[in-house]
Amino acid sequence: MPITVVDSDLIRNAVTLASRAPSLHNSQPWRWLAKGPELQLHLDRSRIVRNTDRGGREAVIGCGAMLDHLRSAMAAAGWVSHVDRFPNPNDVAHLATVEFSRTEYVTEAQRRRADAILRRRTDRLPFLAPRNWEAFEPVLRAELDTDAARLDVLADELRPELLQASALTEALQRFNTGYQAELDWWTAPFESSEGIPRSALTSVNEADRVEVNRSFPVEGRGARRADIGDDRAKILILSTPDDSRRDALACGEALSVVLLECTVAGLATCPVTHVTEIPSARAVVAELISAPGVPQVLVRVGQAPDIGAIPPMTPRRDRDDILRFAD
Repeated sequence: MPITVVDSDLIRNAVTLASRAPSLHNSQPWRWLAKGPELQLHLDRSRIVRNTDRGGREAVIGCGAMLDHLRSAMAAAGWVSHVDRFPNPNDVAHLATVEFSRTEYVTEAQRRRADAILRRRTDRLPFLAPRNWEAFEPVLRAELDTDAARLDVLADELRPELLQASALTEALQRFNTGYQAELDWWTAPFESSEGIPRSALTSVNEADRVEVNRSFPVEGRGARRADIGDDRAKILILSTPDDSRRDALACGEALSVVLLECTVAGLATCPVTHVTEIPSARAVVAELISAPGVPQVLVRVGQAPDIGAIPPMTPRRDRDDILRFAD
């Protein structure tokens, strides 16, 4: 189908919706440039969380998640996205160029996935075990490009080894002053368009019941979901064949698919990346997956028991800060 210049208001709306994509500490490391029929995605190097993500791998994963969110938003509006990844070998920050063509119809599945963008939250509280997981897992796998990113579901008997990797990471980062300063900055208790608001953090009581989670600054003395006890989430591991920037972008796109499909199915999710930031801990995780590969990101998936405990939406940067139209 022919490539078409898309109305600028539609581009603005799609980018606004896609900006709900998750990123490390809600750093939102992306920039878009609309240029004729093209919409270009660029990594904003100034927003890389340097002490935590020295090589920018997690920033690229976040951009990949936004790229897939954008495709979902455009699909629900009746447009097919044609993506050229890393189109400029002289500019590695130019991650993708997207062009669009009209589609003849919009499926109900496409509408549901786009609707899920606004309903998805990163939920750090304990989960119940996901209902009907055996039926849902093959549906989720069918949505993924397994050549680009592989999904493993951690067996229950391997959880102790994952906990060792998580504990190792926390021990190594405990006295990393740069890392700790970044955590404090990105969770600072002031109104902002970025970072993690205090309402999205957990108390000591709540955090102690989630075995695999980054140790953020604690907030308050709450005991939400006390009836759950310890977290019963499934642990998903997304891995890639290699550890290139292209692999990181592909992992981000796969992460978006997992999060949105889980949201459509009524499941709660929480991406977990601290165990892939330290080489020694990442090596432990690599031993837990089903085939050779590079672990990129984990996802806790479960059931949130009541609507009142779902975290509020986290802030986002103004659209004009992340989207520019070429003259």
